[in-house]
Amino acid sequence: MNQLLRNYLLLLSLVLIWGSSFLLNNRSLTFFTPEQVVTSRLLIGLIVMIPVLFATRRSLPKSLQSWLHFFIFATVGSIIPFSLISYGQLTITSGMAGLLMSLMPLVTLILAHFFLPNDKLNQYKLIGFILGITGVLFILGPSILNSYNTVFGILLVLAAACSYSFNTIITNRLPSYDPLIASTGTFLVGTILCFLIWPQVTSVQFQDIPLIAGSSVIAMGIFQTALAGVIYFYIINNAGATFLSNINYLIPVVAYLLGAFVLAEPILWHDLFALIVIVSGILLSRYRS
Repeated sequence: MNQLLRNYLLLLSLVLIWGSSFLLNNRSLTFFTPEQVVTSRLLIGLIVMIPVLFATRRSLPKSLQSWLHFFIFATVGSIIPFSLISYGQLTITSGMAGLLMSLMPLVTLILAHFFLPNDKLNQYKLIGFILGITGVLFILGPSILNSYNTVFGILLVLAAACSYSFNTIITNRLPSYDPLIASTGTFLVGTILCFLIWPQVTSVQFQDIPLIAGSSVIAMGIFQTALAGVIYFYIINNAGATFLSNINYLIPVVAYLLGAFVLAEPILWHDLFALIVIVSGILLSRYRS
């Protein structure tokens, strides 16, 4: 299998994994608190990654600088966005949460202009950004009036999308790491931070955990956190952030459709229109890229 085909297969896998994360998050929150969901994801991800790391005879770095980088990845790329999304999904549907994450590449466009020397804004990127933001505002309108989603929940998820954007830029600027090492180091730091910030997360009555909520958290830890983390760092290292940004065309679509068909969340015409506008903006911003 050539490298290009491998990259595209991994990209498609990441779309399906991250696109379904909002559905699993929704089911997890039927029992667990947002803090417990975030901590469980990182802890399970770490438990999965440690034996893989040793089996492949890799070791975690000893330099303080590397652990500082993992601290940044853990906070900006995991704890902050995971928490914002989980709190946001308490008052918005899973499909809406996935749709709102399409803001991420639009914010990345602006940040890249200032922080990545070879990724400056052009007329297509600027028009695409304006078009995408228009789609986001179109979502906010009905929510302000009255809908299944609250404005506060929407703003929390939009903030999570911005956090992912910052993490993408940071990952590009910092030295590249082996995907398995970067993922394990990030999950280790993230898990420790979660237990320090939220010591109450351990107060769980395991015998009371419903099957769906428990299996959803485990699945997120294994697939949406551990496996997705490895794929994310692999694509960044081998194909770059611009190639990775292609996932943003499809993740909102996957999330919205899964919410509609699995959770029977309503399909609203203004949401579909906004999705078309946002994705069109992302496509336009990638023109000639």
